[in-house]
Amino acid sequence: MALPFDPIDEAARQWGKRWDGVPAMHAVTSLMRVQQLVIGRLDAILKPHGLSFARYEALVLLTFSSRGSLPLGKMGERLQVHPTSVTSIVRGLEAAGLVERKAHPDDGRAVLAEITDQGRALVEVATADLVDADFALSALSEADLATISAVLTPVRKAAGDF
Repeated sequence: MALPFDPIDEAARQWGKRWDGVPAMHAVTSLMRVQQLVIGRLDAILKPHGLSFARYEALVLLTFSSRGSLPLGKMGERLQVHPTSVTSIVRGLEAAGLVERKAHPDDGRAVLAEITDQGRALVEVATADLVDADFALSALSEADLATISAVLTPVRKAAGDF
């Protein structure tokens, strides 16, 4: 049920009575709330396919790779997640028959995740659903989307993403 006021605006008003940094507090609180809303919607779209957004991202990454496979360590770097998270994601995808784990042909210590034909087919269907839903951002125009990406890029760069 929608509130008759914006709770983030109210929190910012209260914050300003006690502390500085209202614009940053308002922005980060808004950003975190939108992240919750978007992840919830994306996960709901992907749930009928047996996927979470994290698992979907891993499948897309493998789809983008030239051989359809990547070492788990490289997946973690590109997905920007902890190695234990990659292992968990890949195990779930493997259990669903969407990827296979294989020994790296050149590095005996490394393990490859390789997307299966079933995984490739699922990426196509799930991607169509996400695109149809505008990735849960249909309330925004293309110009708004470009602005958001541009505004957030310096934060990501300062954090060392690239």
